[in-house]
Amino acid sequence: MTTNSDRRAWIDRTDKDMASLEATPNQFGGVVVNPNALPEDAGRFRRRLADAMDDWADAGYKVAWLEIPIDKAALVGVAAEAGFTYHHAAENYAMMTLRIEKGAYIPPYATHYIGAGGVVISEDRQILVVSERHQIRPRIGPSYKLPGGALYQNEHLVEGVVREVLEETGVRTKFEALVCFRHWHGYRYDKSDIYFVCRLSPLSREITMQEEELEAALWMPVDEYLNADTVHLFNKTIVSAALNSEGVVPGFIEGYGDRKQFEFFLPSGVFPKGIDYEETP
Repeated sequence: MTTNSDRRAWIDRTDKDMASLEATPNQFGGVVVNPNALPEDAGRFRRRLADAMDDWADAGYKVAWLEIPIDKAALVGVAAEAGFTYHHAAENYAMMTLRIEKGAYIPPYATHYIGAGGVVISEDRQILVVSERHQIRPRIGPSYKLPGGALYQNEHLVEGVVREVLEETGVRTKFEALVCFRHWHGYRYDKSDIYFVCRLSPLSREITMQEEELEAALWMPVDEYLNADTVHLFNKTIVSAALNSEGVVPGFIEGYGDRKQFEFFLPSGVFPKGIDYEETP
C-alpha cells in the first residue's frame, strides 16, 4: 500500500530529476556550472542539460562553462552531443564550453610554459654548468648549458630558479637579477615557452649532481665556457648578458596585492621598498 510519505518522496525525486543544472553567472556574461552538483547518471544529465541550455539562452548568457570531474567522465559524451567542445583538461577534470551567443568570445587556455636558467658565477669567475643525459640532437661528448628548468604552478621566478639549481647541482644560491629572456613558439604540445635567464651568486661550491637527468655538472672558467666550440651561441650570448648587464631586480610594490601572488622586476633603485628574498635553505 502506498502511503502519503511515499508519494511525497516520489514527488521530491521527480522534481530533482527535472531540475535544471546548478550554475552561477560570471562577470563576463557567461554561466558556470557547479561540477559538484552534476548528476552521475548520463540520462538524467542529458535531460537537465537540455533544460539548462534553454534557460541560459532565455537569460541571454553568452558562454556556458562545464567542468566535468574525472569520476563523472561518462557525461563528456552527452555534453559533446549537445554542442559542447573541449577547452582544457587537467588530471582530475575536463573543462568544456558552449558558445550560446553566436560569435561570443571564449578566452583560450594557458598558452605558455615558463622556465628559468641560472647563471651562477663565483668570485673567481667560475661558472656552474651542466650537461643533460638525454638530448634531442646527436652530439659527441658533453654539451654544457645552464642549470635550470620549468617553474611549478604558483611558484615565483626567484624561488623556481634557485630551486632548480639546487635540485640539479646541489649548489645553494642567492638570486641577484633577471638579465634577459627568450620567447619561443611551437614548444611542447604546440604551446609557446618563455625562458628567463637569471644571475645568481653561489652560497656553496660542492656539487651533488642529479644523476637521473644529468651526465655532468661542474665549475668551469667563464672565459673557457665562452670560447668553447661545444657551447651553443645562444648559451654564450645569455651568459655574456649576465656578465655585462645589471638586469632587473625583484621586489614588491606595496598595496598591490598579496606577495604570494605577485612578483615584480624593476631596475635597481626603483622600488620604494624592496623585498629581501631569502636564499635556498
